[in-house]
Order: sequence, then structure tokens, then C-alpha cells
Amino acid sequence: MYKIEMKVPLVEMDGDEMTRIIWQQIKDIVIHPFVDLKTEYFDLSLVNRDATDDQVTVDSAIRTRELGVAVKCATITPNAQRMDEYKLKKMWKSPNGTIRAILDGTVFRAPIMVKGITPFVSVWKKPITIARHAYGDVYRDAEMTISGPATAELVVTYPGGQTQIKKIHDFSGSGIILGMHNTDESISAFARSCFRFALEVRQELWFATKDTISKTYDHRFKDIFEEIFNNEYRTLFEDAGISYFYTLIDDVVARVMRSEGGFVWACKNYDGDVMSDMLASACGSLAMMTSVLVSPNGKYEYEAAHGTVTRHYYRHLKGEQTSTNPMATLYAWTGALRKRAQIDGNKELEDFADRVERASIDTIESGIITGDLISLLDHPEKRTVNTAEFLEAVASRL
Repeated sequence: MYKIEMKVPLVEMDGDEMTRIIWQQIKDIVIHPFVDLKTEYFDLSLVNRDATDDQVTVDSAIRTRELGVAVKCATITPNAQRMDEYKLKKMWKSPNGTIRAILDGTVFRAPIMVKGITPFVSVWKKPITIARHAYGDVYRDAEMTISGPATAELVVTYPGGQTQIKKIHDFSGSGIILGMHNTDESISAFARSCFRFALEVRQELWFATKDTISKTYDHRFKDIFEEIFNNEYRTLFEDAGISYFYTLIDDVVARVMRSEGGFVWACKNYDGDVMSDMLASACGSLAMMTSVLVSPNGKYEYEAAHGTVTRHYYRHLKGEQTSTNPMATLYAWTGALRKRAQIDGNKELEDFADRVERASIDTIESGIITGDLISLLDHPEKRTVNTAEFLEAVASRL
């Protein structure tokens, strides 16, 4: 059978647990029969990250900077329980955090909306795209446990030896402290990515922090966005007939719940993490969300926005059937293939990515669906299938 050729490989970052199983199923059922797939493979499973002292994660991000496009499977960020389960050398950092720190840029996430699945927020008629800053804050923090009475201070030392010191707290007993950071360079890249994306899709851009409480940290985000907008994008926005506005995070949440959608919502790193999960769940499922990291210099990393589906993986290990939704992982692959095709001028491959997405939507709208969406789908002949059966139904439409 004729297969579509690829000119340049993708960076392929494999992952953990049930999503690792789905990853292989997508390649075997949907991609390999139609595409002569070329990838440079990096195993980002927790076992291999531990074996390589997490160097494999760094290497995959560096190679993404070189090749320009990557596709990533969901991975485990270990906690104390995972330390014991996998006998790890140390509690490794989030691989997503490591990759985002190397690539910088912004993560854009939007729900995959289909006929027959009505968002829980009834006024939402159009997808809301969350633009999540992909660097710093709690994901690159420094933490410490305070064992007893102590004074905690922030200390900054400049190259010439000058210091800035600010008291955090006088502890009368044990406690905890956390230090976060961000950079003007990264915040500026975040702002420009959001303004460019809003112009590209011709949608309003909303941005919010809590600058009334965080009068230095959050206020810096607000000031940089405002400066870049006024100096570089105001006229472009006016010509495009769209607007940018800033408000407090609690105010914007209230506005979002009353809106019909169809705008870009820029969020700081942690806010974007939480709110994108809320948005995905309100639209049906965490597995119905696209996610792409776009670096300031035009490098792309596509991923599923959800975790490794641990509960299904343990059932899979027992030999039980699972009905895990593969849509987000499937769209990570189609997004990466499409972008690779656009960069390389490969129209056949770009059309293939479009057809896979149309086929997946048609499959759900025909009533064939995984277990997480069965109760949400309004269809007279709906039926639950397992993951492989769903992917086979998609492939049959190709």
C-alpha cells in the first residue's frame, strides 16, 4: 500500500502507563498504515528518566529546538508514593516543566468540541483557548522545610557583591517556605506569543493576575503585557477589530462563566494548569483537549493535556478491558504531523492530519465513543467501545 512520505523527522517523546499503551496503538492503527513515519525517539518513561538521571528529558528538548517539532506522550511527575513504587534515585522534576524551561514560550490549549456533547456551562458556544505561560513560578521553585524557630529571608546577591534582603517570616515553630521566580525575557515572550496568536485567530485576548495582592511579582506581568501591547500591537488589534484587556483573576473567572466563548484567555503558569483542566472537564473530558507549546522562535511541542490514566493502566495490567479516550493523544500526533508538514511544504501529510481529525470527530458523532463520554453524548444509537476499537473506527474512515 502507498504511504505518505515524510521529509524531516519529528521528535517523539514516549511516556508512561496507559497513555504509553495508547501511544503505540495510535501509531499501529492510525498512522503506520498510511504514513512512512519518521521520528527521533526519546523514552521519557519514569524508569528511563531515572536510569539516565533525567538527561533524556533534556536531550529531547534540545533536539526539539533543532528539528522544530515534537510530539509528547503523557508522563509521570513523581511524588513520594511513586518514589517507593518505582524505587527512584530521587524525586525528579516535572518533565513538562523541564522541557518548557528549555523551549520557553506559551502552551495553547483548547477543547475539542463535537455535536452531541453540550458543555456543562450552557452559555459556552465556541471554544475558549487558554494560553498558559510555560516557564517558572511553582514549576521551577525552590522549597524548604523549617524545622523550628527561625527567620526566613529572601536574599539576592549581585555580581559586584551588593545584596538585597527582605524578610519572609519569623517562625516561632516548624513550617515551610517556597521561592519562585520568573524573568522579564520569558514574560515578554509569553506576551508576544499571546498577542500574535490572538491576531492569527482574530479573537479577543484576556489576561489576568492577582496584582492587587502580589504587588511586585504579578504586577510585573501586568506591566510587561501593557507595555508590549501599547508599543507593538495596539494598532494591529484595532485594525483587526479585536481587543485586549487586563483584569484580576477572580474577575476574569466570573466573566468566563458568563461568556459564550470564542476568545483567548492568557494565564500565568499555575493558573493555566488549573483552568485548562476546568475548561476541559466542563467541555466533556480532560481527554478532549488539544495542547501545544509554542516557543518564541517558532518551535512546537504537541502533547495531551491530561495525565497517564493510572487507574486504567492498573486494570490493563490485570488483563481487563479499558475504554480510555485517545482523542487528546491522537490530536497531539495530528498537530505535530500537520506542523511538520507545513514547515516542510508536505501537502499530502498536512491533508492526512486534517482527515484524521475529521474522522475522529465523525466517529464520535456517529455514536461510537469511549466510556468517559458515553453518558454525555446525545445520540440515539451510541455505544461504548474500547480504545483499540475506537481507533479502528477512525482508521476505517480514512
